[in-house]
Amino acid sequence: MAANTSADSPLPVGEVSRLIGGWIDRLGAVWVEGQITQLSRRPGAGVVFLTLRDPSYDISVSVTCFRQVFDAVADVVSEGARVVVLAKPEWYAPRGQLSLRATEIKPVGVGELLARLEQLKKALAAEGLFAAERKKPLPFLPQLVGLVCGRASAAERDVMENARHRWPAVRFEVRNVAVQGVHAVPQVVQAVKELDEIDDVDVIIVARGGGSVEDLLPFSDEQLVRTVAACRTPVVSAIGHEPDNPLLDHVADLRASTPTDAAKKVVPDVGEEYERARMLQGRARRCVAAYLEREERGLANALGRPSMEDPHRMIDERADHVAALLDRGRRTLGHLLDRADSELTHTHARVVALSPAATLKRGYAVLQKADGHVVRDPDEVGGDEVLRARVSAGEFTVRVDA
Repeated sequence: MAANTSADSPLPVGEVSRLIGGWIDRLGAVWVEGQITQLSRRPGAGVVFLTLRDPSYDISVSVTCFRQVFDAVADVVSEGARVVVLAKPEWYAPRGQLSLRATEIKPVGVGELLARLEQLKKALAAEGLFAAERKKPLPFLPQLVGLVCGRASAAERDVMENARHRWPAVRFEVRNVAVQGVHAVPQVVQAVKELDEIDDVDVIIVARGGGSVEDLLPFSDEQLVRTVAACRTPVVSAIGHEPDNPLLDHVADLRASTPTDAAKKVVPDVGEEYERARMLQGRARRCVAAYLEREERGLANALGRPSMEDPHRMIDERADHVAALLDRGRRTLGHLLDRADSELTHTHARVVALSPAATLKRGYAVLQKADGHVVRDPDEVGGDEVLRARVSAGEFTVRVDA
């Protein structure tokens, strides 16, 4: 539980150290895995001192054990080895130092390491980190290549010499790092991040020569795999030789069997490209020549057709036909107009003959009352009523005689 303190009532250093020791004692014994980075076996001393490091997170803790505990595995364990220890955390109050008191040490065998890597591989694959659709294509001609490798290593020499032999103008941005041991993972991760942040870097090569399974373990580290998966720059894995297959090979955008193979896959060969360009040039010339020859034949065939030799012949042949159709059309239209005129004359004569005006001209008259009503029956008029009579030449009034 947290201690109640204030600026007026602080705890002495000794009390704080004692409380920390009490909290640590409650943890009990735990199994811890790590890599031995420092090992001290003083002659005649009953205690062995070593440092256990987590290579993925660059964290170390001191471990002590009795000589007989370490002697049980001394033949198979040395600096750089991965081990699992059963230890109880201890707090050394006078120095304020945390350490582990080991009561059992077990080396991590190659088979067990491979089994763990297989489990990690399946977990990362299930997340889609190895999916083909996530892989980015490499540029055809990278101007600046990022290279992560050991200092003055054969891998660095193989990549740079082969790349410059293939394309002399290629440039490199090199990051020398530890490629095995406890410092390899954080240094490689940092180098990859730095190169990925440089806009001019077109592709990153992570290269290392061959080695044992333990030597290549840093390139199967989960932190490194996730860092490469998050890169926006294409990454090429060139670790070990053909049989070696660290997890970096699966997440990288391209796997090269060796550093030399990486140089060949990343940088094109100037001689091969020149020869390819020459072949394409010849092929283009042949294609253009064949196209022109084909078009010339087509043009000659088109010009040899009757319609092109005498363009007006078809018009002349059709002129008489068009004239005949025009004359026929005119005659037909004239007949239709004559018949329509005759029908109109006959209709007009019938209309005139049946019109009221024609009737009035024959001597008839129309009688209308003052309101305009036409008289059709003698009973409709009264005595002395004035009517309007309409005849062919005009109208006049009449009076009804009673």
